[in-house]
Amino acid sequence: MRVYLDNAATTPLDKEVFTAMTPYLLDHFGNPSSLHEHGRMVKSAIESARTTIANLLNASPEEITFTSGGTEADNTAILTAVKGEGITHIITTRFEHHAVLHTLDNLQQKGEINVSFINSDNNGNLDLEHLEILLATNPRSLVSVMHANNEVGNLNDIEAIGDLCEKYNALFHTDTVQTMGHYRHDLKKLKVHFLAASAHKFHGPKGIGFIYCRKGIKLVQLIHGGGQEAKLRAGTENIHGIIGLAKALEIAYQDIDHHQQHIQGLKDYAIDQLNELLPGISFNGNSANAGKSLYTVLSVGLPSLSLPRSLLQCLDECGISVSGGSACSAGGVSHVLKALQADASRDTIRFSFSKLNTKQEIDYVIEQLANIFQLKAA
Repeated sequence: MRVYLDNAATTPLDKEVFTAMTPYLLDHFGNPSSLHEHGRMVKSAIESARTTIANLLNASPEEITFTSGGTEADNTAILTAVKGEGITHIITTRFEHHAVLHTLDNLQQKGEINVSFINSDNNGNLDLEHLEILLATNPRSLVSVMHANNEVGNLNDIEAIGDLCEKYNALFHTDTVQTMGHYRHDLKKLKVHFLAASAHKFHGPKGIGFIYCRKGIKLVQLIHGGGQEAKLRAGTENIHGIIGLAKALEIAYQDIDHHQQHIQGLKDYAIDQLNELLPGISFNGNSANAGKSLYTVLSVGLPSLSLPRSLLQCLDECGISVSGGSACSAGGVSHVLKALQADASRDTIRFSFSKLNTKQEIDYVIEQLANIFQLKAA
C-alpha cells in the first residue's frame, strides 16, 4: 500500500484538470502573441481563464497576472512595493515562506529596506497590537503575512491585518499558496493589495500561479522581454498551465465545503488516533486547533528514535509519503520550528491531507507507526 500525505508540498493533478489541459498540449498549440487564427484562439482561452479566476475571487480580470508559481508572485509583490511604490519598511513574521524571507534578506543587505517582525507567542499566534504599534511608528509600510503557514498550518487573521493596513495607509501582501482553493477569498472585501497563489497546491499543474495586484498599482517586472501579460510579465505564456489553473480553481470552489468537512474529519481522526497511540506527543503551533489552523495540515512532534535511519525513512519504507516540513527546505532545520522554539529532541512529521485521502489510509499510517515504535521499544 502506498499512502500520500504530503499534499502541502504538492497535490495530485485532478483528472478533470488534465482533460481540460490536453487540447492545449496537442491541438491548440498556437502562440497567443500571433495574430493568426491559431494564436487568436489560444489568446482567447487565456483571457477566458483569467476571467474565470477573477470571477471566483470577486476581482477584475486585469488584476490577475499569471506567474510561474507562488515564489515568483511573492517576489513580484515585494519588489513592486519597494521599487514601484517607494516602500522602505516592511513588516513581516518569522514564519513566512523563504520566497518572502529570502527576498527581504536580499533587499535589506542592499540597504534598500528595513524589516520589522511582528511579535508572536510560542504557538505562533501573531500579536496584532504589536503590528499596530509598528504601523503607527512606520507610516507607509508593506505588511507581508501569509494566510496559513505551510509547515504547521497556523491561520493568520488576514481580515484584521487588512483593516489595520487600511487604517495606517500601508500596503498588504499575503501569500495564499496553502489556502487558495481550500478557502473562499473575496478580494472586494479583503483589504489586500497583493496576493500570491500556486496551482499545484489545489490539484492543478506545477509551474503556474498568479499574482493579484489591486487596481491603481502597477507591477514591477521581474522578467523582461516581450509584451505578454499586458507588458507585466514577459515570456510566452504557459497556456496549458493557465487552462489547468483556472479549471482546478473552478473545481475546488464547486465542492469546497464538502472537501473541507471531509479533510477536517480525517485530520481530527488522525489527532485522536495519534494521541491514543503515543500519549504525550506534541502538536506544533496551532496545528491541532481546528479554529486556528489550516484543515489540511497537521504537524506532530514524536519521540525521537535511536535507529540507523530517520522516522521519515522508516515511514517511506512502509509506503507512506510525508515530510518534516516544507519541501523547499528538505534536509535542513526548519526556520518555522526554530521560531516556535519547538522541542529539538522530537522528530517532526507534517501530515498534509487532500480530498483524495481516506480514513483507511489514516488507519494504515497509525498501524505502521505502532509497529515502528514497538520495534524501538523491543
